[in-house]
This record gives sequence, structure tokens and C-alpha cells, in this order.
Amino acid sequence: MISKGYQSILGALYGQAAGDAMGMPSELWPQRQVRAFFGWIDDFLPGPAENFAASEFAAGEFTDDTQQAIALMDALIAADGAVEPERIADNIIAWAERIDAFNKNILGPSSKAALRAILSGQSIDSLGANGVTNGAAMRVAPLGCLLSSQDRAAFVQAVRLSCSPTHQSDIAVAGAAAIAWAVSRAVEGAAWSDIKAELPAVADLAQLERVTTFSPLLSRRLAWGFELAEGLRGQDDAALVAELYQTLGAGMDTIESVPAALALVDCAQGDPRRCAVLAANLGGDTDTIGAMATAVCGALQGADALPAAWRERIRDVNGVDFESYARALCALRFRG
Repeated sequence: MISKGYQSILGALYGQAAGDAMGMPSELWPQRQVRAFFGWIDDFLPGPAENFAASEFAAGEFTDDTQQAIALMDALIAADGAVEPERIADNIIAWAERIDAFNKNILGPSSKAALRAILSGQSIDSLGANGVTNGAAMRVAPLGCLLSSQDRAAFVQAVRLSCSPTHQSDIAVAGAAAIAWAVSRAVEGAAWSDIKAELPAVADLAQLERVTTFSPLLSRRLAWGFELAEGLRGQDDAALVAELYQTLGAGMDTIESVPAALALVDCAQGDPRRCAVLAANLGGDTDTIGAMATAVCGALQGADALPAAWRERIRDVNGVDFESYARALCALRFRG
């Protein structure tokens, strides 16, 4: 039935967009600079002229994180739910060329190198795209909306295929698998406490199946992040994000950003509004961490947990009909 899971899927999509747009003005700034310039971010703001990565963005406008998630979503829907790496690559390249992303400071280093190789005629299978950054995890939430968690090995393989146009390293796939799993299980109605307990094993399955780097285990960083979050209960929000930033890190590498994102979900207790605000004030890769974390929170609590004014702003500024996307993903996931 098309209504099954619809609110959760719509929540994941709006959560991704809201976390991304909320974190956009402060992206790639040290936490101290964020605090000195903004004080405390608690609503959508335009990208300041002082931030080269955000200066052209309007308040409520999302960045490449959600734009690539939409490219992935379009590919999944066009393929009737199949994960086709070439179609995903074509969609991301078309988006990148449309906004001149190869010449602007938009694409991450791993994605830029891999997509240029594809454009030069190299096959995705031969890429060996071993970047350790978070470009695959940042866009994967729609796949989590689509995939059932029933077959864990098949789930990880589908995530691996979705990553392959830009990221094929063990840690990048593990990070994407963790975010997708959290979203998928939330769509299924699982409690956050159960999802947290499952994530380390999912991360190990993805990371250890094909070892390609000398990265630390994501599973252990996730456990560490959850331990930190547990110890931060009762702290004020500024102290909370300071501890996560200084201990887990908030950089573009998967080994920092994915544990930080999932620790924020825990700190916010699944509340997407609070999660987006915490991520925006974290410092570092705020838009990407916000996109991943708030997508999970949106899936946990549904679209109505996000302020109606936020959803309206996102629709108006970005011109994307997430309701139609959610209906399409819902129909694919729950078809008989």
C-alpha cells in the first residue's frame, strides 16, 4: 500500500535537505570561526560572502549533498528500483555539468577524480576509486528509503553499487552502508536503540568484505561516538558539539563524518529539528554531516517532525517536489 512508510520516507528526504541547507552557511569553517561569526545558528541563513564554499547560496538552499541524492533518486526511480551504476554516474555527471561543478568548488576530490575518469572513457569497474571521503554516504539516504533490510548481504551489495561511480574504498562503502541501514530500519519502524545496536555489524560487513585501505574500523568509531553521546546527556548544546568536534572530528573523511552524524542522531534523540541545528553549529563539514544525520532523524520521526515552515522554505527555494519522490520510493519499496 502506497501510504505505508510514506511519512518516514518523506521525513528522510526533507531531513536530508534541511540538515544540508541549515549547515550550508558554516560549512568547512572551524568551530571557533562558526561561533565567532554566527553566534548560534538556529534557522536557515544565506551563505555569507566570507565563506567561499557557501557564498552563492540563498537561505534554505541545499548543496551538492542533496543535489546528488536527487540524482541517485532519479536513477533508482527510472530503473524501477534497480541500482545501476552507469545510470547513477550519468545523472551525477549531467548535474555536475549543468552547474559547472567541475570548475567550481563543489565536487569533492574523490568524486571529481572518478567522474573525470568516467568522462574520459574509463569503465566504473576499472576505476578503483579509493577515496575515503564522504561523497557516497552523503547521497545514499534515498537508497535506504528504497531497500529492505531483510537480506543484509544484498543490502550491502546494493549500497556498494550505488557508491561505485565515485567511491569504491572499504571505508566509503561502510559509511554509506551505515547511513542507508539507519534510514532503512527507521522506515521499517525499528527503534533507534535497536538500530544503534545493529550498525557496527553492518559497518564491519561492508568494510571487511573488500579491504582496500588502512582505515580504522568504522564500527569502533561508531561505538565510540555512541559512548560519547551517552556521556553528553544533560550537557548544553554548545558543550555537546564542542566535545564531538574535538574528539570524533567533523572533517570530510568518512571515518570522522559518519560517526559524528550518527552520534548527533543519538544526542538529538532522533529529533530532526534539533539535529539540524546541532550539525550546523558543529563546524567542519556541517552541511554533509547535517544531511546524513537529519535524514536519519527524519526517517525515525517522519516529515511532520520537521517544522512546516522549514518544509515550505525548502520547497520554495529549491523547487523540488519531495512529496512526489516519496510516493515513488514508497511505491517501489512496498509493491506487492
